[in-house]
Amino acid sequence: MSSHVIVIGAGIVGLATANELSARGHHVTVVDKETHVAAHQTGHNSGVIHSGLYYAPGSLKATMGTAGAGSMLEFARRHGVTVDRCGKLVVATHDSQLPALQELLRRGAANGVPCRRVDASEAREIEPHVECRAGAHVESTAVVDYVGVCRALADLVVESGGDLLLGHEVEEIVPSSTGVVVRTSAGVLSADHLVNCAGLHSDRIARMAGVDPQVRIVPFRGEYFELTPQATHLVRGLVYPVPDPDLPFLGVHLTRMFDGTVHAGPNAVLALAREGYTWGTVRPRDVADALRWPGTWRLGRQWWRTGVQEVARSVSRRRFLKSLQTLVPELTLSDIVPTHAGVRAQAIDRSGAMVDDFLLRRGPRQLHVLNAPSPAATAALEIARHLADELVAG
Repeated sequence: MSSHVIVIGAGIVGLATANELSARGHHVTVVDKETHVAAHQTGHNSGVIHSGLYYAPGSLKATMGTAGAGSMLEFARRHGVTVDRCGKLVVATHDSQLPALQELLRRGAANGVPCRRVDASEAREIEPHVECRAGAHVESTAVVDYVGVCRALADLVVESGGDLLLGHEVEEIVPSSTGVVVRTSAGVLSADHLVNCAGLHSDRIARMAGVDPQVRIVPFRGEYFELTPQATHLVRGLVYPVPDPDLPFLGVHLTRMFDGTVHAGPNAVLALAREGYTWGTVRPRDVADALRWPGTWRLGRQWWRTGVQEVARSVSRRRFLKSLQTLVPELTLSDIVPTHAGVRAQAIDRSGAMVDDFLLRRGPRQLHVLNAPSPAATAALEIARHLADELVAG
């Protein structure tokens, strides 16, 4: 049956969900405090359409990420959004990484990803300036203009009769047995259902709606450099290291974007604000929110050495370069210049564990997306279908 649904968040997950609900005959109102779509995580990410190589078989990230690699590519092409299927090379630079590389290939095969092992000479045929012991080549990996995807999704929602209310900050949510009332900075809205896709603020929106998220969003800033035009020839596609299997980050890597620039990063440091794109951005409320959560302290005790290394690399361009040189030894200090940063909304539970998979919580006539890390952008259309199904089931 048709209903009115408020979707909070005009990032790629929120807009994909709004579009899916509109396509199923619901009237949708998208609400976001920013004045443009894709203002935060979506507009600051790497632009990669991930293939599904990294994720534990059977997890939501694996099933939705692998399906999303196809559906996002097809959506972009159908709607005239810039996309480039450039391929990815994941490289083991030391013999100690070879078992982890083999595990990646196993996961890729289990998830249906078209990937193959290459030796050092084959890797150099793909990326002539890369040094490694062996690698995994994934031809299906692409880069896309995710902001362009969001604009296309927003247009589809409006064309279907939906509302896109930008510059409307949510201030209060009052649920009832028959619906939900949302008070914003620009007026009051009522609807039959609520879907929370607020990303960096998703746990706060959940608490505002009377739902215990059981996690806290802790922001991590990803800091990037960009290769100078004289150095972009050193990278043909995407070059990634074998990631640490215990961390939800993929390590410092090199990404040739759809406009021909090559981004290097990210470095990952704890941000001092949920929208803290620089060290100088500090919001006491956000800092206090993280420090009050017991999981933050438990996470810090477990990973403090890694944290110190990331901070050191954040303040030292030479350290950052050294990480890049493990992949492309020819890079020099004059080849990299600072560029944009992004902030990742990482859900941490009380034990201090970083939630690895997508996380959804229910409330009365509500769905709350409380963890949507990479590959959420890749999988956005699949997540949207899942949320639409869950809304009907609930």
